[in-house]
Amino acid sequence: MPLFETERLVVRKLFHQDVPALTAMLSDPEVMKFSVRGVCDEDATRKFVDWCLECYAAHGMGPWALCEKESGHFIGFCGVGPELVGDVEEINLGYRLARRFWHQGYATEAAKGVLKYAFDQKQCDSVIVIIEPEHTASVKVTEKVGFGNYTLQEFHGRSVRVYRMTCDDWALRNKLLSCVRP
Repeated sequence: MPLFETERLVVRKLFHQDVPALTAMLSDPEVMKFSVRGVCDEDATRKFVDWCLECYAAHGMGPWALCEKESGHFIGFCGVGPELVGDVEEINLGYRLARRFWHQGYATEAAKGVLKYAFDQKQCDSVIVIIEPEHTASVKVTEKVGFGNYTLQEFHGRSVRVYRMTCDDWALRNKLLSCVRP
């Protein structure tokens, strides 16, 4: 059951049936190069899916599966979910794509769709993105979807950029009169 669609993607919840394809992706050292958790085996991937299911139940959001509309292939995940940054729980945008789907605009397309869903459907006040400065591809995607200013912080022992977009920033960027509020 899709949560929403973009031009080329169907976005849905992750399920345990996704573990084989997700494990193949998360066990790729290039895909996981900038992950604080590193490469994942099947057991770690299953635990990740369990955490996603807990996020859906508790928050109504989390990392969601990305499937190509045309082929139906699982290509990765993108979503927003809770992340403790310092002492504050934030709503963090994160994504990973299988390497064969890099450099095709899927990350930007998915991130835009997730932000629209987060602000318009889930009424998030703000969304952050945590990126290591050396991860230039993710920096480009983040800035392309509208994140601008960032602060430098330490996260899991790494120096990172923490970008923030508020609902009002989203509305302004998308020429909306205002943010959708309850």
